Amino acid sequence: MDTENVPNNRLAAYKHGSKSNTELRQRRHEVTVELRKNKKEDQLLKRRNITEDEGPTSPLQENNAQSPVTLKFDDIMQYIRSGQPEKEFAAVQAARKMLSREKNPPIDKIIGLGMVPVCVKFLSASDRPALQFEAAWALTNIASGTSEQTKAVIDSNAIPRFIDLLSSPSVTVAEQAVWALGNIAGDGSKARDIVLEHNSVDAIIALVTNGNTQISFLRNIVWLMSNLCRNKNPAPPFNRIEPMIPVLSALLDHEDAQVLSDACWALSYVTDDDVEKLESVVASGAVPKLVRLLGTNNPAIITPALRSVGNIVTGNDKQTDAVIAANALPLLTNLLRHTKNTIVKEAAWTVSNITAGNQSQIQHVLDSGIFNVLIDVLANGDFKSQKEAAWAVTNTTTGGSTEQIIQLVEKYPIMKPYCDLLEAKDTRTVRVVLSGVANIFQFASQIGGVENLCTLFEEIGALDKLETLQNHENEDIYQKALLLIETYFCDAEDVNPECAPKEVNGALEFNPTTPQNGGFSF
Repeated sequence: MDTENVPNNRLAAYKHGSKSNTELRQRRHEVTVELRKNKKEDQLLKRRNITEDEGPTSPLQENNAQSPVTLKFDDIMQYIRSGQPEKEFAAVQAARKMLSREKNPPIDKIIGLGMVPVCVKFLSASDRPALQFEAAWALTNIASGTSEQTKAVIDSNAIPRFIDLLSSPSVTVAEQAVWALGNIAGDGSKARDIVLEHNSVDAIIALVTNGNTQISFLRNIVWLMSNLCRNKNPAPPFNRIEPMIPVLSALLDHEDAQVLSDACWALSYVTDDDVEKLESVVASGAVPKLVRLLGTNNPAIITPALRSVGNIVTGNDKQTDAVIAANALPLLTNLLRHTKNTIVKEAAWTVSNITAGNQSQIQHVLDSGIFNVLIDVLANGDFKSQKEAAWAVTNTTTGGSTEQIIQLVEKYPIMKPYCDLLEAKDTRTVRVVLSGVANIFQFASQIGGVENLCTLFEEIGALDKLETLQNHENEDIYQKALLLIETYFCDAEDVNPECAPKEVNGALEFNPTTPQNGGFSF
């Protein structure tokens, strides 16, 4: 079938066979939610700048350390009102130090003092970079708190001032501004979009492409970029974040693990959407780089790179072909053996999206030998990984040709671990396996292989599982199990392939046609 001229909605329906787009999106949402639970270990939404002592943490603070001033809350605003530069600086620094405590920083109390608008005002003190830095640091830590605390910073009109500071001649001031914007953008869609609306992206790209940007600074910049791409409902305006995609793709060639990780996270958020956004990432040249990163030994890089690749293969055939052409299948095979269950699950999910494609793509999967490893996942993996492996099998039986189904069932001893999932407590998984089993029996009926398949089914104990499902509380599962038994196992003691139904109105009712060469010969 030529898919080049098929509209997107029809293409999606073709690509995913019997699964609706809604069902696929639900599966993607489930995987995303589960991933978010795990990725908090890998990427923080917000970061607080903490010092364990009162010593300097940057060149700008060298002079600060020479005059440590300890003020009480009551003194801070009194110093601010004095109008004296030394006292203003001492007050802002005292507030910053309080906010830099590792435990229980008094964010609400500092807000209550009225320090937020004061610090925002001092962000514009370009002739006093040390004061700008202290004010930016204090606001960064306030924005690292709750949404309400972050809102206090936003409502004081800090965002445009922070964006102005991205081009500050003081690197430490610019870096602190990046950190503050990262915390604001990490608060959620609304705060993120305010940062984007103030044309922050051009200034951010200029920092990334500046050859003098130090690695510690670059890490914070890429983390900010990832937060600007993050969150949905709604997703960020694509016209705002699209200019970052080629830059993020270029960053995938970097050697620093943290830069790579956050660049991959950013692309994973962009690709978790529609075909247009996927195409922008593919066109940027990111696919071969993302695939290459699947071969690293660092889970903090593998996880978002794999998520990005998995998202891309939910797109159209051309986008999926780009992943296959980048030689992803051998790397996915290795990841199915990974010690981290979440990576195994993501790899299996990615394979399932490829097998939801056209027959050429399914053939690539079959030829790669990846099913040899999927069999082990089905038999011994954790349940979440088993579920995704089951989808990979069922999708193959849904979109595969007769020859491909024969290859799947005869070449790989997959039926037992696959059918063992008929005993799963998860209703959806049982339905997925039942659907695949029904597909396999349909093909068997077309090639005169029902009797052999029924024999195999009994030998691996799958018939017993089908019979048990006739007592299942879910009506759909009960009906599907009953139909399979009545259609193919008229008498469990006496298999009769003539029980298969006929074709009516173009739909197969499980009727065996004239036997073709091959059959199922287990």
